[in-house]
Amino acid sequence: MAVLVATLVLGTGVFGIGQKSSVTSAQDKAPSLEVKIDNFSFGPLTLTVPVGSTVTWTNRDDIPHTVVSTDDPKAFKSKVLDTDEKFSFTFSKAGTYPYFCSIHPKMTGKVIVQ
Repeated sequence: MAVLVATLVLGTGVFGIGQKSSVTSAQDKAPSLEVKIDNFSFGPLTLTVPVGSTVTWTNRDDIPHTVVSTDDPKAFKSKVLDTDEKFSFTFSKAGTYPYFCSIHPKMTGKVIVQ
């Protein structure tokens, strides 16, 4: 009986530790956020994210678009994205990152990293 109780206690402890670790790592993970490209616009127009966030742009338009930072040198630059293609960038520094579509320069957006 004592062996059975010891096995149950140890088994519960092992499972508890494993569960705690996975919860902690999920909380420590930086958020991933999405910007949709549709109807010749970026949505949301301005996105505020914490440092370490990965932003993914998805082209939902029927025509190609790009995502290009206005910084010099460029912080990020996508290839031409066809319908349903995606581009992701991880922001490791705080700051304001304006961007545009190089094919349609009137399309603009901004990521604010805090």
